[in-house]
Amino acid sequence: MKPVIVVNFKTYPQATGEQAERLARICEQVAERRGADIRVAVQTADIYRVSKAVSLPVYAEHVDPIDPGRNTGFLLPEDAKAEGAVGTLLNHSEHRLAPDVLAAAAREARDAGLKVIVCAATPEEGAGYAALEPEFVAVEPPELIAGEVSVAEAEPGIIRKAVELVTAPLLVGAGIHTAEDVRVALELGARGVLLASGVTKAEDPEKALDALLG
Repeated sequence: MKPVIVVNFKTYPQATGEQAERLARICEQVAERRGADIRVAVQTADIYRVSKAVSLPVYAEHVDPIDPGRNTGFLLPEDAKAEGAVGTLLNHSEHRLAPDVLAAAAREARDAGLKVIVCAATPEEGAGYAALEPEFVAVEPPELIAGEVSVAEAEPGIIRKAVELVTAPLLVGAGIHTAEDVRVALELGARGVLLASGVTKAEDPEKALDALLG
């Protein structure tokens, strides 16, 4: 089974607007050349342009649990779907949601036809998210996100604990940037990884993705 590689574009300038499209095309080229399962999560404003530019699965970085109507400044799940998203991230450490809001957002996203990746800071937290019927639960220790040391290097016990506790398919993240990180995650039982700066901020994103795939 191919590892799932989800590249979160965040709001890095290297992954915004025209650069988001450029980076997504690089991800697609590597995915096709290596036979890899690479997916991208992009800003709301970039969903349409990226989804039209590539055949990779495109995820919204967030959606809100709202119905159509008076909700200025929020992202309607149905609109993310209409713009070309196949799924959404929810509850990233940089956009945490209260438990009731998260449950509602996951439900509204699924009802709109979006797959849901729910992020968790700990294995114990992630264990409770299987009830939200996500495509994946992504466990990412916040203190390691965007760092030079990955969860696979610093805290492999977190991955073991997540595999033990999380009954939904598992992704792991935080500092992931090498093929060894991916190998360790998979050997310990994860389905793949969620990462950002290791690719988005790389001087050569294609080389970084190739290296990640081993």
